[in-house]
Amino acid sequence: MNNPLLETARALRGNPRACVYTEPLWGLSMNLCLPYASVYMIALGISDTGIGFIATVYMLSQVVFALLSGPITDKLGRRKTTALFDFVAWCIPCLIWWRAENFWFFLVAALFNGAMKVPTNSWDCLLVEDAEKSRITHIYSLVIMCGHLSALFAPISAILVSRLALVPAIRILYINAFVVMSIKIALLYAFSHETGTGIRRRQETAGKNLWDLLAGYGGVLRIIGGSPGTLFSLTITALVGAVGMINTTFWQVIASQKLLVPDTLLPFFPMLRSIIAIVFFWTVIPHLTTKTLKVPLLAGFASYIAGQTLLVLTPVSSIARYPLLCASLIFDGFGAGILAMLAESLVALHVNKAERARVMAIQHTIIMFATSPFGWIGGVLSGISRNLPFVLTICMLCIGIIVTLVFYQKKENPVPAA
Repeated sequence: MNNPLLETARALRGNPRACVYTEPLWGLSMNLCLPYASVYMIALGISDTGIGFIATVYMLSQVVFALLSGPITDKLGRRKTTALFDFVAWCIPCLIWWRAENFWFFLVAALFNGAMKVPTNSWDCLLVEDAEKSRITHIYSLVIMCGHLSALFAPISAILVSRLALVPAIRILYINAFVVMSIKIALLYAFSHETGTGIRRRQETAGKNLWDLLAGYGGVLRIIGGSPGTLFSLTITALVGAVGMINTTFWQVIASQKLLVPDTLLPFFPMLRSIIAIVFFWTVIPHLTTKTLKVPLLAGFASYIAGQTLLVLTPVSSIARYPLLCASLIFDGFGAGILAMLAESLVALHVNKAERARVMAIQHTIIMFATSPFGWIGGVLSGISRNLPFVLTICMLCIGIIVTLVFYQKKENPVPAA
């Protein structure tokens, strides 16, 4: 029996193929740095509260750019917007992080990095507007799996840190990220084309300035407010985004500062989580997402809660911390992986196709506005106890279960089988 993901990968053509096939390059650039991002800031003298504040500024920057992303994507087109703002949002911050010396470098980089919400919108449009609706969940599974595959190169980070020490090693990785991201941008632009919806929206917005297009958001809000499925997808995406931000920002901190995991070992834990996620994506997840999304959503929230609970309960300075961390990552690998895919899929499945760019812009704005305080909140909690940010994520995941049960009690939402 053929694997649904393999069938989808073989069937990809045009823009979906260009987007999926170049996606591993994003991971080979940024995912080599991410396991060390927070401890890199700590090594340069940034406090837990400072890290949380930078995370919140980053989220607020995303709020602004998310609001602008719809009109920009419609005016410039999906393809050109993706190329231009990927460079602004990733390549420029990589250069700043490379030369970072203090808090202000990271703050400025966070402001630029927040522009990533523009290509997030335009890239999503480029990915799905020409894709078969029945394959959307599998396409997003492939995209997320591409990111996880790059974590297999985490030993490169560990070798550099062990040979050069933390700060000089991470500086080299940020230069690598700049080069690889630049290559990814060029390849995607070369092998993609403007979508049919993108061409039509460029024609419709010709002669209109950005502010005129922003003024049209009132009608978009009515579209969102009139769709229970869209409101549900907004809630789930906001919860998953907030949990993911806290987990990404403070996992290294609790592992390094509380559980005393050596710096050279830090990349291997995300690598393990990624390997586990890849196994689940190839085996269990495709078979869970062929009918309704209720069961996989509940399974994802429950698994994520188990992983976060084990992390909080892991003892300090005990040999048992390593098996417990690995067990935690098994649950995290399934929970975070399936929830990230489902959050993206829910938005794509429920969005109004004719107004995709502007609807998604409003959605991203609302989501970023809702999640932005959690970076600062997580920093304050981490300053009190390294466990508290993850107690907060457990509470939010429990809310996710409640919201899912309430929504599906009212209405079942089948997903077309691939």
